[in-house]
Amino acid sequence: MMRFLSLARVFGLMLMAFSSTYLLPLISAVVFQDGTLLLFLGDMASTFGAGLVLWALTRNFQRELKAKEGFMLVVLAWTGMAAFATFPLMSSLPGLSFTDAYFETMSGLTTTGSTVLSGLDGLPPTLNLWRHELNWLGGMGIIVLAVAILPVLGVGGRQLLMAETPGPIKDSKLTPRITETAKSLWLVYGGITLACILCLKGAGMNWLDAICHAFATMGLGGFSTHDASVGYFDSPAIEAVLIVFMLIAGLNFATHFLALRGRSFAPYAQDIEAAPYLMLVLGSCLGIALYLQWQGTYPDFLTALRHASFNLVSIATDCGFASVDFNLWPIFAPLWMLFLSCLAVCAGSTGGGIKMVRTLILVKQSQLQMFMLAHPSAVNPLKLGGMVISSPITLSVLGFIFVYFMSIVILTLMLVISGLDFISSLSAILASINNAGPGLGAVGPATNYGSLTDAQTWICITAMFLGRIEVFTALILFTPAYWRK
Repeated sequence: MMRFLSLARVFGLMLMAFSSTYLLPLISAVVFQDGTLLLFLGDMASTFGAGLVLWALTRNFQRELKAKEGFMLVVLAWTGMAAFATFPLMSSLPGLSFTDAYFETMSGLTTTGSTVLSGLDGLPPTLNLWRHELNWLGGMGIIVLAVAILPVLGVGGRQLLMAETPGPIKDSKLTPRITETAKSLWLVYGGITLACILCLKGAGMNWLDAICHAFATMGLGGFSTHDASVGYFDSPAIEAVLIVFMLIAGLNFATHFLALRGRSFAPYAQDIEAAPYLMLVLGSCLGIALYLQWQGTYPDFLTALRHASFNLVSIATDCGFASVDFNLWPIFAPLWMLFLSCLAVCAGSTGGGIKMVRTLILVKQSQLQMFMLAHPSAVNPLKLGGMVISSPITLSVLGFIFVYFMSIVILTLMLVISGLDFISSLSAILASINNAGPGLGAVGPATNYGSLTDAQTWICITAMFLGRIEVFTALILFTPAYWRK
């Protein structure tokens, strides 16, 4: 019981902190005079009040979280904050069900970018800004934000970061204290976001569109202020800016931090994921452009390269913007894009999927296994970037990939059983669990997820959630060993 009361206390503090995210929409409501000021004030008060009551009832149960309690808090934070984030949507959009509102906020916070809403061009500016702020907050993780501020309130943060943050960043102490690490990452994240806003404004967007799309780009979230997504602008300059910043967001932010601190590009050269990630994505852009021209989809190579590059980078980095309806392309191209969404981005980035480092370990392990078949007596440890990868790490990667693909299979079959066609089902789950946004068929870039039934919507919500917290963080709660003392 003490464990749950302590978790409730921390969650109350997190809700109070989360209520501060309403400040930006409040400023927007004053600037645009779009009638949402009282709505957001009420929602901010409700969120803060709920957190205050929860904290007040449990304030005497303060203690340092144990490692495995961090997993429970991560699950509670993502599911709970997504629920509180539905307040503005449900208050301002009459008729919007809780299921659809929760899908929208979970999509925002998990940086998936799928939407059930139509008429985005006509939404109040403040409501659009709120959706995109969720993308931005989810990008680096609400938990990473929390560990930067909760220690000030008497709550340790290392267990939370270990549970939330994917990949090698778990073992990379950028600064001596976990609080300073989180703050440093957020400063880098915020600085690059500001640069993206200014570049988009210079490329032709208005301030609202620039801020919203920069939030969605750096979070690799893919929300847009327009139903036609980035295709609304029909601007090669805007697409070029977004391509650059999507690629930046797909790199490890720990590497960005080290590069900026050292004022050197050396950390990128030393990053074992950076070169394979960039070569795979940029090489695929060229290959898909040639394929589309060969298939006659576009009349010339430059046009094919423009549309292939933007949409492929968007899906491969798990962002989810679209400039054209790639659902109409020859099927190999969008399937390859969805395949890249599974593995392309780096650990420590704001993207989803398996991550490039796990892909490299899997490739190396496969090569090593074939070598050992030919030379069974040889001693040849698995190495990556000059470092020996221990057997426990290799086994954990293999276990993660197995559970990841089994989750895809099971959730896809659940959608098929519910009545959705196979291509739509598979692409919806791939796009959701990789936090990539649009799929194919009924959930393609020219449509959205609004046509799904409530049951299908909750299946996709589950996939988004599992993908964002990397499957094991949630599934471990269902193992008997977790609950043993």
